[in-house]
Amino acid sequence: MAKTIDMQLMRYINLFEKLSRVSTTNCFVYNNTIIFAIPKNKISKAIGKEGVIMKKLSLTFGKKAKVIEMPEETDTDSIERFVEDVVSPVEFSKLEEEGAGVVIKAGRQSKAALIGRNRARVEELEEILKRFFNIEKVRIA
Repeated sequence: MAKTIDMQLMRYINLFEKLSRVSTTNCFVYNNTIIFAIPKNKISKAIGKEGVIMKKLSLTFGKKAKVIEMPEETDTDSIERFVEDVVSPVEFSKLEEEGAGVVIKAGRQSKAALIGRNRARVEELEEILKRFFNIEKVRIA
């Protein structure tokens, strides 16, 4: 499956690379936060000393910006770590694979935050997981 990047995401990536000097092709928006997935060894460079690069990006974009670790494997633990990074600060108790999809188990408050109004957060998470892990369906339980 080809990964597509629209013009707005391309602008975000270009500005991120210009400020941080870390290249990436993995950028997406989740819960009105721009998230860049980069290799683990480059995270501190991308954040900058005392978070100055991420603060500058957030001010420029007018949205929160966040850097997370790029998943290297496609096992359940990697998927769970990736989802934890994406949905942070919302916490969930467990992630289980179920056929071509995943089930995220969470408490009542976390469940509401993960689903979002009109299932917006679930749909965003489905797109992200489909792009990175080829997971078709996300269910919150």
